[in-house]
Amino acid sequence: MHILVTGAQGMLGRDLVPYLESRGHRVTGIDMEVDITDPSAIAHAVRAHAPDAVINGAAYTNVDAAEEDEATATRVNGDGAGNVAAACAALGIPMVQVSTDYVFDGTAGRDYAEDDPVAPMGAYGRSKLAGERAAVAAHPGGVRIARTAWLYGAHGRNFIDTMRGLGCERDEVTVVADQVGCPTWTRDLAPALEALISAPPGVYHTAGGGSTSWAGLAREVFRAAGIDCAVRDITTAELGRPAPRPARSVMAVTKPGAPALRDWRVALGDYLRDNPMDEGERTP
Repeated sequence: MHILVTGAQGMLGRDLVPYLESRGHRVTGIDMEVDITDPSAIAHAVRAHAPDAVINGAAYTNVDAAEEDEATATRVNGDGAGNVAAACAALGIPMVQVSTDYVFDGTAGRDYAEDDPVAPMGAYGRSKLAGERAAVAAHPGGVRIARTAWLYGAHGRNFIDTMRGLGCERDEVTVVADQVGCPTWTRDLAPALEALISAPPGVYHTAGGGSTSWAGLAREVFRAAGIDCAVRDITTAELGRPAPRPARSVMAVTKPGAPALRDWRVALGDYLRDNPMDEGERTP
């Protein structure tokens, strides 16, 4: 089929587009040249390309900056998603909207199911929830929401590579240990997004299998990469970031037939093997 991908130059998009092409799809990627916050611009782009489906990967992703400029985050993540959905509705084609675990407040004390109540703590989560709702409102029965978490990939700054760089230069790093979630490799997310195009409309959880803390993830990075660096646990409060984060936003896959990603440890091992670190990438 012909699939239009927004945010094609982002960390996710740069893995998603070649994956879809490898599956035999014709793919059109758009990015900053089309402003999804402009209803007429995105409507024109979708109409002109006439795809069979759209995956909306365009997003405002700076969690801390969103806390200072919620209006911009909501314009992109909320209004933008609604505009893309409206353009898809006009052609009667399916849309996959990429969302986040930050729609939850992390206080449930258990894994979150797809239909659990949402309660975002910060501006970023509120903006992404606004996007979920705007997309469904604009294209009832045509939207699949793909909630993911803790993304990393070869084509953008990410926690994994930051830890590798620091670990090569330091004897010890301090990492938050009281946030637990699901690390997700963008290359693993791509097949799930493809599968959702033909899945029934609704909300899906598409994050890496299993869970860990940021500190646990750092330790596994060092172990798997053979880096001799200790991890000292700290709290979120000690880190002092502007935006609140959910303490435990682990997402369960409970829908029959829904795509489930492999365990995060296995994915991480493959990522480290496929993306060896160059000397020039090490943090000074």
